[in-house]
Amino acid sequence: MTWKRGTLADFLGDLVVYRNLEPMDARLPGLRASWAEIGLDHYYIPRKTSPDYAAALIFFLRRAQQLRGVAQPLERLLFIGDTLMNDGTAARNVGKYLQLMGFIGADRLAEPAEAQIKGDLMVANRWRALAEFVGWVEGAGFACDERTALLIDLDKTSLGARGRNDKVIDAARLQAVQRTMRAALGEHFDQALFQDTYDRLNQPKYHYFTADNQDYLAYIVLMVSGGVYSPEELWEELASGNLSSIEEFVRRCDERRGRMSAGLLEAHREVLRGIEAEDPTPFKGFRRGEYFETIARMDLLPDDADEQSVLSQEIVITAEVASVAHYMAERGVLVFGISDKPDEASVPTPEDAAKGYQPVHRTRMKIYGERVA
Repeated sequence: MTWKRGTLADFLGDLVVYRNLEPMDARLPGLRASWAEIGLDHYYIPRKTSPDYAAALIFFLRRAQQLRGVAQPLERLLFIGDTLMNDGTAARNVGKYLQLMGFIGADRLAEPAEAQIKGDLMVANRWRALAEFVGWVEGAGFACDERTALLIDLDKTSLGARGRNDKVIDAARLQAVQRTMRAALGEHFDQALFQDTYDRLNQPKYHYFTADNQDYLAYIVLMVSGGVYSPEELWEELASGNLSSIEEFVRRCDERRGRMSAGLLEAHREVLRGIEAEDPTPFKGFRRGEYFETIARMDLLPDDADEQSVLSQEIVITAEVASVAHYMAERGVLVFGISDKPDEASVPTPEDAAKGYQPVHRTRMKIYGERVA
């Protein structure tokens, strides 16, 4: 088949924020310069489900509205995401400022197709249900014009759609973790120990400890794989409740610096500094590796590659989401992209940019799916 290709910037431009909440459009002020105006009591990077995150998004949307020369203030919000917990919460938090209608989608093809209305959100198990979402919005008399914004999640929504193509995003991250382990441990890297620890910890039952943060997870696995913390001790203390936070784990590892090789010590110090600074992305070395692993999985295969090969090996743009974004933009809606993926895993360094590397939203990908609007 002949694949269509494009970038997320085709419908977002640079109106994108990654985890650090620093807009890619340099004309917009970011969190670091505007935290007080946003209403934070000090500079820190709020997580996606927090009210402070919503306050930051509203600030960016209002500035973007001014930037495009629209005098009328925003009154309404459309939202497209892939998880009811994270994205749904973020949508409803922003919906406290603007009238909201949102869509939470995934492909769950083993289930009968279904789209449920849950208050101001439509929750569907097919991405093609975005056509129903547009009909629902328009049928409700929800004006889609210059006074409306469309917030679109990037990871596992606009690209690597959940249930269709998301495993490739996960594979890129896992490969980056392994790459980090090998760099720090060399010949002492134990693949079986790594995989067992990673797989067991990467579960919702341990989110109280890992905070569902891949930086924390990578660091914990590294300390276990490097012999700083034995797996037996880790599981015993988690089971007994004697270990309940990443801060406590890092503190205990800091007391064991004598067990660390040079590579382990470097990684430990980086994470320690990050946590002390309230940085949700403290393991930046790992995240830089994730950037390269992610970019390497974009538009990798030739034009005659079949669908199964592309969806299992490449990260692709979700055609349903892209078509709704274009449809809304044509009607004057402000389209803005958000991502909880760290900037370090999404944007090249100046040195890498000089070599031709682009941010994730400006990297060319194949497009897969149906046009629904």
